[in-house]
Amino acid sequence: MTTENVDKRFVDLDAWPLAEALAAMWQGQVRAVAAIRPALPSVAAAVEAAAKALGTRGRLVYVGAGTSGRVAVQDGSELPPTFDWPERRVVFAMAGGPRAFLRSVEGAEDDAEAGAKTMRRLRVKAGDVVIGVAASGTTPFTVAALRAARRQKAVTIALASNPKTPLLSAAAFPILVETGSEAIAGSTRMKAGTAQKIVLNLLSTGIMLRLGRVYRGLMVNMRPTNAKLRRRAEAMVAKLGHCSLEEAARALDAAKGDIKLAVLLRAGLGLAKARVLLKRHDGRLRTALAEIGAER
Repeated sequence: MTTENVDKRFVDLDAWPLAEALAAMWQGQVRAVAAIRPALPSVAAAVEAAAKALGTRGRLVYVGAGTSGRVAVQDGSELPPTFDWPERRVVFAMAGGPRAFLRSVEGAEDDAEAGAKTMRRLRVKAGDVVIGVAASGTTPFTVAALRAARRQKAVTIALASNPKTPLLSAAAFPILVETGSEAIAGSTRMKAGTAQKIVLNLLSTGIMLRLGRVYRGLMVNMRPTNAKLRRRAEAMVAKLGHCSLEEAARALDAAKGDIKLAVLLRAGLGLAKARVLLKRHDGRLRTALAEIGAER
């Protein structure tokens, strides 16, 4: 596995001047970003399949161990506040359980039976999307979880940094990002971890794009749960509704904080009709506004 190799260039890294060592590690991060480019078609295929499967009830299930699991948790935990993705529809299956979010649980990643059991306990099924992340591509917990999820007809996506590994073969949609050896051998929290974070961002954001939770580059499903987000929501409604911030604030109040409903109110609809229209378009503001425009 290349992620475990000792790179001869960095054998004496600990003896380098600090500025040179930091520059070398930074260059590794840049190379990790570049390594994602060849994987973009695989990411796109995974996004399309996931968005099609999720519908109105499917769940996003993130599976991982150690660093990979924690990177996955970071991605998934941002979906409810950013895109108003229902909290019950994002699930984390971490080797070692919830305590492993903050501390290493030694040996947990080697428990393949626990990975399969976790999928059964979560009742993973068709319509769910299971994303397994492991830099090595060999983590038994994650491999077993993906295999079990695939048997239950869930959409399975794997992200790994080594080719021809069990995790990639376990998934219907494998994503290989070959980040290569690390400046510190085996420390996949570095290059591989950076690539994982970016690919997971692309996956989850791409899914939200496909599900209509973004419009004109704005997070129109966002929850305005604090003063900063309320100001952002008012600015979005003002921009999309072609009105002042004061008018946008009143529309938001009438829509109980729902940005898309507020925009439709500014387009001249009543609250009840706006709700019916959005439902008819599966929450997609773009097509809802297009219908209003076509009628006029």
